[in-house]
Amino acid sequence: MLWHLQRRRLVADSEVRTPSRIAYRDLARVHDPDYLRTLGQPETLAPIFGADAWDMPVDEVMNTIRLGCGGTLGAARTALRTSGPTLNLLGGFHHAYRDRGAGLCPVNDIAIALAVLRDEGFAGRAVVIDLDAHPPDGTADCLEGDDAAWIGSLSGSNWGELPGVDETVLPDATDVPYLEALDELLERMPLPDLAFVIAGGDVLHDDRFGLLDLTLDGVRERDRRVARALDGVASVWLPGGGYHESSWKALAGTAMVLANRPRMAVPREIDPLDFHYAQIYTSLGGTVFESDPWLTEEDLAELGLGGRAAPHKLLGYYTAEALEYAFSEYDLLDHLRRLHYRDLQVEIGRATTGDQLRLTGSYGGERHLLIELVVSKELVAGRPVLYVNWLTLRHPIARFSARRPRLPGQEVPGLGLAREAGELLALMAQRLDLEGVAFRPAWYHTAYASRDYFQFTDAARQGRFEALMRDLADRSLLEVTRLLADEQVRMNGEPYAWESDDMVLWLIESPRPDPEAVRAERERVRFTVAPTAGDRRETDPPPSAAG
Repeated sequence: MLWHLQRRRLVADSEVRTPSRIAYRDLARVHDPDYLRTLGQPETLAPIFGADAWDMPVDEVMNTIRLGCGGTLGAARTALRTSGPTLNLLGGFHHAYRDRGAGLCPVNDIAIALAVLRDEGFAGRAVVIDLDAHPPDGTADCLEGDDAAWIGSLSGSNWGELPGVDETVLPDATDVPYLEALDELLERMPLPDLAFVIAGGDVLHDDRFGLLDLTLDGVRERDRRVARALDGVASVWLPGGGYHESSWKALAGTAMVLANRPRMAVPREIDPLDFHYAQIYTSLGGTVFESDPWLTEEDLAELGLGGRAAPHKLLGYYTAEALEYAFSEYDLLDHLRRLHYRDLQVEIGRATTGDQLRLTGSYGGERHLLIELVVSKELVAGRPVLYVNWLTLRHPIARFSARRPRLPGQEVPGLGLAREAGELLALMAQRLDLEGVAFRPAWYHTAYASRDYFQFTDAARQGRFEALMRDLADRSLLEVTRLLADEQVRMNGEPYAWESDDMVLWLIESPRPDPEAVRAERERVRFTVAPTAGDRRETDPPPSAAG
């Protein structure tokens, strides 16, 4: 999101601060030493983040959390110095208690920052305005005994009485009642010398974990009213939770309010990852890919010169070294290192259906295939596209579990890079002057994950896909894709097999399925799930007697 704020000139480079990690001695001002000693253990962090212990990158997680805490402390010091607002883009860990973490919060950054400031001589009134969708249970525990601290909260969940918290619970509240309750809370707020504001993005309508029903305009107005109430007061604004595709827009709106641009709009279609990758794409230019000096010893040896011939290029353009450099610039290699893979290498070659890219890495003395891509240039709907014949993103040292179930077609868990891979493929097509990216989803879940960007080229096929999503919307993605793989789905009463047809992301104005034809097919078909033996009534004929 910072990229977007800088692009809109809401934040100057000189205003951006990189925090220092909070010291453990400062964590110990709030948290129990016995608990802190366990934070280096995956068994402690895993339940806090809803993950499996074996899959918990302890060092990376704690480094990030400690940077977030350092950011809150640094923002508080700056706010006190300037008597104005500051924004930390990572913070609001309000579910962490003194002796335990919970709800994605291992430690409590607000309580820690306030404890450090108290030690440095700050004795003023501190208020916490918690506007996350969930109550500040951990903050209440951590600030118990600080008579100069006040906590006010609006949330959508009733977790029982929280001592020391002025709590208002508004399940399913929309903009108007929420803002009315906020005005009342701000009226009750004591005059602060320092305020911490958790401007949660999980209050948005349809947030996965929130129980409120606010619009982006309502969230922006929330922040405007709080900022007005805190005019001239040192304040630290924190993002808290947000589990919705527009959560970043809520936080961007918070930044716009603090920059005195409360009416500035966030473009509807903009996406931070798109923008960031586009910047990197522009900065890389064409020279790194078009030049030929990326020679390895193997290629020179093929020439009999202790060296090699000009390397094979993926699609006649990308050398292996250039691709590795690009992956580094796009931070993909750092992501793989965080997953404990080392000695990462990119290789390119040929496969039966196109040019092949393989990225491998080492772990535990073994070499593992992590990414494999087979692409070609093809015509789809008469237009040149980058055709993805094969793509696998593999995390072979991970394990399937109840939290990470096996999907049809998976041998090992995925890397969590599907979105990034899609962005890079689109940029690759753009670099090659192609008009789109196409692939043929072998499974329902791959088509479903691509639905916001890709469409089936055939209008009737797109209509059936939309009908399938409509009719089975009450079932989980995992259940639907397994039902289709097991041929348990019926279309208009007849057995239905998943149709693996071309889907395309068009990068320029290109042929798209006729909307009327899509609608007609969508309305023509109805999908149901075949009853199992246990579901059949006594009056139902056995399967062999159908007809």
